[in-house]
Amino acid sequence: MADLDGNLAAKNYHLDTPQDSEGFHVKGAASLDFGMKHRLGRIFDAASGRTVMLAFDHGYFQGPTRGLERVDLNIVPLVPEADALMATRGIIRTVIPPSSTNALVVRASGGPSILKELSDERIAMDISDAVRIDANAVAVQVFIGGENETQSVHNMTRLVDAGLSHGIPVLGVTAVGKELTRDARYLGLATRIIAELGAQMVKTYYCEEGFAEVTAACPVPVIMAGGKKLPVADALTMARRAIDEGAAGVDMGRNIFQRTNPLAMIQAVRAVVHAEVTAQEAARLYADLSGGAED
Repeated sequence: MADLDGNLAAKNYHLDTPQDSEGFHVKGAASLDFGMKHRLGRIFDAASGRTVMLAFDHGYFQGPTRGLERVDLNIVPLVPEADALMATRGIIRTVIPPSSTNALVVRASGGPSILKELSDERIAMDISDAVRIDANAVAVQVFIGGENETQSVHNMTRLVDAGLSHGIPVLGVTAVGKELTRDARYLGLATRIIAELGAQMVKTYYCEEGFAEVTAACPVPVIMAGGKKLPVADALTMARRAIDEGAAGVDMGRNIFQRTNPLAMIQAVRAVVHAEVTAQEAARLYADLSGGAED
């Protein structure tokens, strides 16, 4: 084998030396063509180099998730506070105002519901429809270690090829099932595979130990997934740590739209990602904006 367990301790991620972006603010994108860079430049803020992505694509396999029963009422008021929206083409076309200026990251994989084996996904939209909808990127689930790992990787590589031909980046999303451990070794494996096979961005979960090594070893931006709803202070602390450890932004859903005051929460998250505030300061901001909510 190329990498034996006994060699792991010898790895050097050079955490004190950021990857050179060669004058463009998106990691690993300097050699891409103009259209691809222009789309990525709308996802990632030019001043901070980071993104606040609002994820509300859960319905593509979960149906009307709590907090997403009425996207028009629960999500549309949050849109001005997000840099990018991660949603399905159905929701974008039926609910999101065409006047919104957010970058659009469109869910492009799907198939099984929560009633079936989730890793059995297929490509769920043609890249030409991403062009029609003015997408800045397409998102595809990648089940490293899952039952249908190779199939999901093939879904991604086909979208990468299609995206390169149309100038549309691909966000590879690491799908972690109940049977897989969300540790640095697994997340490092999954994110590196996704990047090596051509995705221009990776979305993954935060891990308490070794997350800086995960982001350092990934040659494209790593965006932290929010995951399940946590207490406000915990969610903001996780976001702060992820940014400090190399994440290029956060993609939060339930930790925003399931709050007592979702608008206050997304503003607190923005303060962490773009304004460098501490988690404690952001928690106080949420409390002030929400009228003292403690959820």
